[in-house]
Amino acid sequence: MNELIEKINAEFETFKSDSEEQMSKGNKAAGTRARKATLNLEKLLKEFRKASLEASKA
Repeated sequence: MNELIEKINAEFETFKSDSEEQMSKGNKAAGTRARKATLNLEKLLKEFRKASLEASKA
């Protein structure tokens, strides 16, 4: 589960830097990368929810 949390944190940092670049510099490619990061975050957060539920049952 620690590995999953590290992946979530890394993906969030990617989103954060790309979204800031889009907002401050108007970089359209950064916006595309930020949107992709949100999709990856969604998948990782769903995995975390499953893992968390399994851990609480044990």
